[in-house]
Amino acid sequence: MLVRLLYVSRSAQPVSDEFIEAILEQSRKHNPELGITGVLCQSGEFFLQVLEGGRAAVNLLYSQIVRDERHRDVMVLHYEEVRERRFASWTMAQVNLARVNPTTLLKYSEQPALDPYAIPGAVSMALLEELVATAQIIGRAT
Repeated sequence: MLVRLLYVSRSAQPVSDEFIEAILEQSRKHNPELGITGVLCQSGEFFLQVLEGGRAAVNLLYSQIVRDERHRDVMVLHYEEVRERRFASWTMAQVNLARVNPTTLLKYSEQPALDPYAIPGAVSMALLEELVATAQIIGRAT
């Protein structure tokens, strides 16, 4: 059974390109063996990530993320059983929300900056779907 999990967290340390790349490298190395696909969005201290795969694998990975010292304030925004993956092409894609047109963000939130803690999970998922549909992904691995 496939599931999709969307969560948000704050970085427990200053965010740098190297920090993001280390997270992506780890995901791209381990996710294929777990059957996990998804997308990671980062904006300032926020991480917004979708994980897709088998229920047991996604739940196990999420529990590891909750315990990961690089994250704090980890919160599930959306969880559902799905018939197919939306992010099947990527072991872990990346979207840097700082590079997204502010009007796109304004479409989904009160301000032209994203605070995933302040909007419903379904809204965050709609934003991610638009970013994928409009090819605003800056890094990917298949």
